[in-house]
Amino acid sequence: MAVRPKSPDFVIFFTVIVLLAIGVVMVYSSSAVSAHVNYDDGYYFLKRQLVWAALGIAAMIFTMNLDYHVWRRLSKPVIIVTLILLVLVLVPGLGKVVNGARRWLGFGSLYLQPSEIAKLSMVLFTSESLARNQDKITSFFRGLLPQLLILLVVFGLILKEPDLGTALAIGGTVFVLLFTAGAKISHLASLGLTGVAGIVVAIIVEPYRLRRLLAFSDPWADPLDSGYHIIQSLYAIGSGGLFGVGLGRSREKFLYLPEPHTDFIFAILGEELGLIGTVTVLVLFFLFAWRGLKVAIAAPDIYGSILAAGLTSMIIVQALMNIAVVTASMPVTGIPLPFLSFGGSALIFTLAGVGILLNISRYVSLK
Repeated sequence: MAVRPKSPDFVIFFTVIVLLAIGVVMVYSSSAVSAHVNYDDGYYFLKRQLVWAALGIAAMIFTMNLDYHVWRRLSKPVIIVTLILLVLVLVPGLGKVVNGARRWLGFGSLYLQPSEIAKLSMVLFTSESLARNQDKITSFFRGLLPQLLILLVVFGLILKEPDLGTALAIGGTVFVLLFTAGAKISHLASLGLTGVAGIVVAIIVEPYRLRRLLAFSDPWADPLDSGYHIIQSLYAIGSGGLFGVGLGRSREKFLYLPEPHTDFIFAILGEELGLIGTVTVLVLFFLFAWRGLKVAIAAPDIYGSILAAGLTSMIIVQALMNIAVVTASMPVTGIPLPFLSFGGSALIFTLAGVGILLNISRYVSLK
């Protein structure tokens, strides 16, 4: 007899909605000045974020009510479509170039970022593959190598855009999936060391990445160029103190801090809402991680368990990387803060992934 699904986990749903609400408010607060200067409309980014949030919630509700086992059958078609899109975005004339990076497909004001789709599709594909080959997971060549080959292709295509931050986030998520599935620690350690070596090479061969690494070690050595982002971000967070300067009263958003509504929105939040605001956001992400892992542990089958762990880590890895960049805990690399940063593709596909996690939660009993 089939198990009748229950209501989705309230803690995950509530946490995501609160983060999304904070994000909408902070997108408006952090972007109003630049929107007025560049588009003569202080609500420019807010209106678009509201539309994308509505589409993302619709996607979350849809996937929340769709049996998660459906994605097991769709994992291969999804990864194939993703690979095609990642190739197309690199084709001159098809991919849109912004700030030297070719990451978007689309026309007019409608654009799609294939690398954001890749985050979710890699979780779906890798989870299905690991669940199907559970008996081979301790074998490097039969269990791990097939996953790594797909990861290398996706990693390479995204790195070509270039987008090292997203590539690292996907790599980190797949690493968590391999650990969850039961891969040998010795294999994971070897992969980790190899990955670090590869990242070092990727940094050395691109001068701008090397400048970012040097700026991370001493941002004040070049305060007007490579160290500028880090310095302005630290100014914003440091100015916030305990309670912040007040919502809407940031000084850094007056065209001092680059990308205040996207990659560095956490810095503006820290400036306006202080330590209280930043800790609140961190606690919300902690609640999401804790509850997502509980769903993974209690999932009714190995596929659901691996998938829930992957979806949870997909979001938490991104959040940790973004906050680490903003607080100068790692070199600058462009990656949005889930649920808070301005962006269409990232928000919609992240919320779709949350919906899948919520669907898995409908088949477990949590206390």
